[in-house]
Amino acid sequence: MKKRQITIKDIAKALHISPSTVSRSLADHPDISQETKNIVNAYAREHKYKPNALALSLRTNNTKTIGVILPQIVHYFFSSVLSGIEDEAEKGGYRVIICQSNENYEKEVKGAQALLEARVCGVLASVAKTTTIYNHFQELIDSDIPMVFFDRICTGILTDRVVVDDYAGVCSAVEYLIRSGCRRIAFFGSPSHLAISNNRRMGYEDALRKNGLPVDKELIKICDNYTEALRLTPELLSLPNRPDAFFAVNDETAIGVLNVVKAKGLRIPDEVSICGFTNNSLAEVSDPLLTSVDQHGYELGAIAMRLLIERLNGVRDGDRIVSKIIKTNLVVRQSTR
Repeated sequence: MKKRQITIKDIAKALHISPSTVSRSLADHPDISQETKNIVNAYAREHKYKPNALALSLRTNNTKTIGVILPQIVHYFFSSVLSGIEDEAEKGGYRVIICQSNENYEKEVKGAQALLEARVCGVLASVAKTTTIYNHFQELIDSDIPMVFFDRICTGILTDRVVVDDYAGVCSAVEYLIRSGCRRIAFFGSPSHLAISNNRRMGYEDALRKNGLPVDKELIKICDNYTEALRLTPELLSLPNRPDAFFAVNDETAIGVLNVVKAKGLRIPDEVSICGFTNNSLAEVSDPLLTSVDQHGYELGAIAMRLLIERLNGVRDGDRIVSKIIKTNLVVRQSTR
């Protein structure tokens, strides 16, 4: 059986002195005699005493721990972001605590409270789809905990943020569909209260207008998951003038569209083109392979963590807010012409 690590209380009991005397002896406090210090340190070395890192960090108010609040770990994009966050944190000597909201506001609030109680020295956060009130984030900031928002940001709170260039990414993808001959392009997006949702829809609509195509509200739906795609795609395909292309807000939704289109006996991409957004592993194994906008999640996570570490280390002025934009690129595969 593994031997238990001795504590300050164990040393104090063995030497018949108080725990505070042991603690101050180990810290070389001037109020403790050199003789006592020698006895305490000798005993500590002999019994292989190791200080409690967490206790020390709490006393110095620097836990070297970063809290991360994100919607879903199983989502390819967020898992990629998390890899970038953790690698950069390790380089900077920080640990990471992860809180997953599962797109639930109440869970997000509880996660923020747990991080506050854990006395993390900084927080990285991406907002849940159901979140419309942001008091829990403001409480972190009011508690002097620096924050960086990534991907899904809260525009009403002034913090550093790292976002994907959603507008340009969607605009270029839709323009590619138009150049390939598509004229009736459906758009499956996320709830409109999210900034990324509005940016992506604006990119879609502006691409149509720039190319002289009408914005048909009948082709625009709130649909951002596989299940909803299975439900809504048949509705659009049954229109008298059905879409000849779909742009989906993420790859899971695009795969749902692809499966419905195939089940209807329509040829991809000859009759219907399909494009997603994320460029996750699904895009490389679907049949046909899925064209998708690459968000570069790992790079986003690494940059977000670097911004937070710079803030914690006082590299930048406290009042200067930094916004970073990650450029996207379209990865063309077999689901588009």
